[in-house]
Amino acid sequence: MKRVGIVAGMILFVMVGMAQASLVTIGTATYNGTDYNLIWDDNNNGNSVIWLDYSNDPAYWQAQTDWAAGLDSSLTYNIAAAYSVNWSDAAWRLPATVDGDWERGFDGTTTAGWNITTSEMGHLFYEELNNLGLQDTSDNRNDDYGLLSTGAFENLINSAYWSGTRHQDASANDSWAFNMSVGYQGTGIPYGTCGDGVGGGYGLAIRTGQVQVNTTVSTPEPATMLLLGFGIISLAGLRRKVKA
Repeated sequence: MKRVGIVAGMILFVMVGMAQASLVTIGTATYNGTDYNLIWDDNNNGNSVIWLDYSNDPAYWQAQTDWAAGLDSSLTYNIAAAYSVNWSDAAWRLPATVDGDWERGFDGTTTAGWNITTSEMGHLFYEELNNLGLQDTSDNRNDDYGLLSTGAFENLINSAYWSGTRHQDASANDSWAFNMSVGYQGTGIPYGTCGDGVGGGYGLAIRTGQVQVNTTVSTPEPATMLLLGFGIISLAGLRRKVKA
């Protein structure tokens, strides 16, 4: 009986997590002979986007921009039967950042610094994955900072990634970037940040698209699974009363 209760509790815990999740793996894409998850982010600053769970080796900004833009012809999509995707962007791209005058801060209201969620990577890092930056919103140091939670991602790296947005007053290699090791947004990636003798930062591809859930495919809804979990717990309690 105790085992039934434990199993029921585990099911309920997992299903609650599913109901709250905003990152959903909707299939894979084959790239260079390997399958990588396609992760649907249903509300990144109000937009529906899909992330390719692959980190391109460090390179300068223009090379990463070109890599992302040419990805479509190199991918074979394996979308799960429960989903269909209508791409809004014509091609894959690097994540976007809201441009503006460079101003560093810690409360999330500036263009550079910590706790900024208006960029696509910042929103992913802080809001979807619930990570902490080096500084909190009161400019105090957090103990458990960096990319400690990766959610559905398997290939995110605790390092610096280029944004696809150039700063309004900057050269290409001073484009906006996001460093997941400290949750910091800024312009440019210092030489060697992503490894000794390496210039530039990692590349992460994203694409805007609307995802439809195919209701004809028999896949349990989170709410249905929640009811199942409650049912198992209720049965466990009933059996305990009968035995008593």
